[in-house]
Amino acid sequence: MKKVTLHLAAILLLAFTVTGFKSVTLHHPVLKKRVVGPPKTKKLSLEKPNVTIGFIKLTDMAPLAIAKFLGYFDDEGLAVTLEAQANWRDILDKVIDNQIDGAQMLAGQPIAAAVGCGRQAQLVTTYSMDLNGNAITVSNTIWSKIKDSIPVEYGRPVHPIPSYALKPALNFYKKMNKPFTFGIVAAYSTHNYQLRYWLAAGGINPGFYNNNNIQGSKGNTDGDVLLNITAPPQMPETLKSGTIDGYCVGEPWNQQAVEETIGVPIVTSREIWKNHPEKVFAMTKEFVTKYPNTAIAITKALIKAGKWLDNPENRKEATRILSKAAYVDGEKRVIDNSMLGTFEFEKGDVRSIPDFNVFFKYNATYPYYSDGIWYMTQMKRWGQITESKTNDWYISKIKEVYKPDMWIRAANLLLEEGFITETDIPYTDGFKPVSSDFIDNIPYDGKKPVEYINSFKIGLKN
Repeated sequence: MKKVTLHLAAILLLAFTVTGFKSVTLHHPVLKKRVVGPPKTKKLSLEKPNVTIGFIKLTDMAPLAIAKFLGYFDDEGLAVTLEAQANWRDILDKVIDNQIDGAQMLAGQPIAAAVGCGRQAQLVTTYSMDLNGNAITVSNTIWSKIKDSIPVEYGRPVHPIPSYALKPALNFYKKMNKPFTFGIVAAYSTHNYQLRYWLAAGGINPGFYNNNNIQGSKGNTDGDVLLNITAPPQMPETLKSGTIDGYCVGEPWNQQAVEETIGVPIVTSREIWKNHPEKVFAMTKEFVTKYPNTAIAITKALIKAGKWLDNPENRKEATRILSKAAYVDGEKRVIDNSMLGTFEFEKGDVRSIPDFNVFFKYNATYPYYSDGIWYMTQMKRWGQITESKTNDWYISKIKEVYKPDMWIRAANLLLEEGFITETDIPYTDGFKPVSSDFIDNIPYDGKKPVEYINSFKIGLKN
């Protein structure tokens, strides 16, 4: 009788649990018993083992370099060719035109393609490549005009430096009838939205797009500054020539400005939005539909690479690998500055920022719907999305692009094989909790993008 009672209690508990959560679809693997022992890859039957992947020479392409160099792609039965690309537009076009099979992309690129901004296409991401990793740098000339107005503590400028610190320089340029110009890497880049967010948070209007065509508008309408597109590796030289007065870019190009003593990074992207998503890995919907096992195998290898990268003991080896000509092709000491837990602002002002680059912890590789929706809110805020939309529209559109279910399939296989643990897999409906981890402390709820858009003083309303 006691056994029957316990059995009934277990059934009732299960029924209550299922009923209590039926309104929310949670993504979590079906855990399977795995053999105790050293991790061992179980290869899938690959439909397309020979794969070409594109990237830009930035340190946050690291998961691709590590998966290639350490043989994680090989372990999955993949023969991967990594090809450096000239700029983000080339990467987008080559993936859409099937010239390459997948690529490191700006988080906004596959989203923009889905919502009708720029070139339209059906792209998907199964893997978020990293968190944080960008900074805003100004020229030495600008730094000399604003430095004295920034509070100092223990002999160093107090961080984060707000954008209103730029106002002495902006006023000087205005009197000289000279434009104040920032470089960004692309119209749909994280850098564009982070720079705009930082500027607006300090009362500086970055300008608006007057249509949704990347060629038709630079997004400078009514702006207090000009924003010009510049390829990441060209940022330091363009700053040095005086064509631009500052830029927002990923590493190693902010640290390169410090190395060459031509500029000063004044704020990191982590200070603008703590642990923000950065690049994504993207493929076409056609590719993942036609070659599902291949897409899962690529995702598996990248998850493993991300976990390896976030082991502090591996970071020095990682920067050695990244410095190779085939990958970032930069000086190791410059890459070290941001990848080893520190970041150098003004020359000699080296500070501890252990999470400047995050590749695995905080569920960094999981493609959260709420992360993608944030970029959509900024597209609307600055005029790239021209029509008012409902909350349901934002959520349905991001589900066309972000595929956490495929990430879960890859992670579940890695769990069975022993490469990751249950705690490495988030138990989520795809949305992060409401957060105020922004430089202006405005709360963001990914399930209420319309209300979020309308909360800003500077920006177009929905």
